[in-house]
Amino acid sequence: MTATHDGRALSLGGPRPRAVFALLVVARGAVVTGDRLVDAVWGEGPPPSAVGALQAYVSRLRRELEPDRTAGTRSSVIVWEGAGYALRLAADQVDAWRFEALLRQAGQAEPPAQRAALLTEALALWRGPAFAGFADEPWARAEAARLEELREVVRERLLAARLECGQHTEALLAEAERLVAGQPLREERWSLLALAHHRMDTAQLAEVIDPT
Repeated sequence: MTATHDGRALSLGGPRPRAVFALLVVARGAVVTGDRLVDAVWGEGPPPSAVGALQAYVSRLRRELEPDRTAGTRSSVIVWEGAGYALRLAADQVDAWRFEALLRQAGQAEPPAQRAALLTEALALWRGPAFAGFADEPWARAEAARLEELREVVRERLLAARLECGQHTEALLAEAERLVAGQPLREERWSLLALAHHRMDTAQLAEVIDPT
């Protein structure tokens, strides 16, 4: 998990402040109570200093995320509401959120070339497993699995869109074979593989009939 501001990499601190930030990202703008953050970050039996440490982590994150914010003014990124904190960012400011927005846009796009472009853009946002630094944390596991499943769906839909565009290259056939090998129980992948083979066979037959 990384964060940038005007192209500059931000320092999110050690494992615990990074976990606080990740929890707020997972919440997608919903309020996460202080008690929930303490329980998730420290587990059972948090130290008496946990609440104070949490506040210090949030203050540091706010300084990093809003370097131009005037001292004494309220944060507009990590806000305090009710009994907890919430992350206030636009959908295009978080890769995971933008990834899902592009997937929704692709689902509404009619021309296969447009769908392929949107899905390609969505996959380009991935730089590794979702929430890899928190793979063992219960609060991250479900969200990471959900995003990984959506990534597999995007890979399938991208291949389908490219085939619908009339593409029939060896690279597409190889991608279909990789998809099947990766998760052979997904029926959609076998259908895509069969279609890719059919398109390749048809193209090769056309070349034999009319090599020009």
